[in-house]
Amino acid sequence: MPLLSIITINYNNLNGLKKTVQSVLCQTSKEFEYIIVDGGSNDGSAEYISTCAKEETSIEIKWVSEKDTGIYNAMNKGILISKGKYLQFLNSGDCIVNEIVTERMIKSLKPDCNILYGNMLKNLPKGLYCDKGFSGRKPTFVDFFYGTLNHSPAYIKRDLFNQFGFYDENLKIVSDWKWYLNVLILNNITVDYTNIDVTLFDMNGISNVNNHLDKSERQQVLSEMLPENIYTDYLLWGNGILAYQRIQKFPVLSRVFYLFDRYVSWLERKRNNNYIKS
Repeated sequence: MPLLSIITINYNNLNGLKKTVQSVLCQTSKEFEYIIVDGGSNDGSAEYISTCAKEETSIEIKWVSEKDTGIYNAMNKGILISKGKYLQFLNSGDCIVNEIVTERMIKSLKPDCNILYGNMLKNLPKGLYCDKGFSGRKPTFVDFFYGTLNHSPAYIKRDLFNQFGFYDENLKIVSDWKWYLNVLILNNITVDYTNIDVTLFDMNGISNVNNHLDKSERQQVLSEMLPENIYTDYLLWGNGILAYQRIQKFPVLSRVFYLFDRYVSWLERKRNNNYIKS
């Protein structure tokens, strides 16, 4: 059994696929299998994968090219094919940052680790941005109400999919977020972090360009998974909680906010007292 299965899904993205595959096959570590799930592309992707599988001798490449019903159907196919103890999902267009990343990540795995994640780099207009996720702190529900744990730089124990189920194929772009929400927040599974730059994220992916669908699917999932009173509370106060978290990063501003809050509290008590006397 390999320690790691790297899973790439692809559909008509030959140029992105080539970048992804090359970043995988150049890894100094060979303690992994590589799985490519192609959705029946007609741009030469299948032919390219076939050539790589025949020519590669140091890494086992498993692949399939057939019609699927979407991103998460393809990911679930990859899970079913995989034999690794841990899974990494590296979609076509995404790349492993350099050739020693996999070796370093494997060395960082602890025997009892459920999920290990590192940093995800993003090419933004102002330059390269290093997204460290939660940087090792325990994520909270507020974190997942608006954000998520980055997917591509994570090594996920395969047994977790047997325990909590596969990705929801009824969702188009937030099923990995839903899975994380269920596993990490609602079931309190622990995660580990290592300060390693793992992947370079393709900013042209569907989850990055369709913010409206992302928001509507998140609201759908939250309304289904949470009691109505809890969901309503976070709709009303979630933004305020995040604003207060940002304020706390600045000591002077945090102190001003605290004094203002105490003053408002005093005014409310005074008003209530006056109301009782009347």
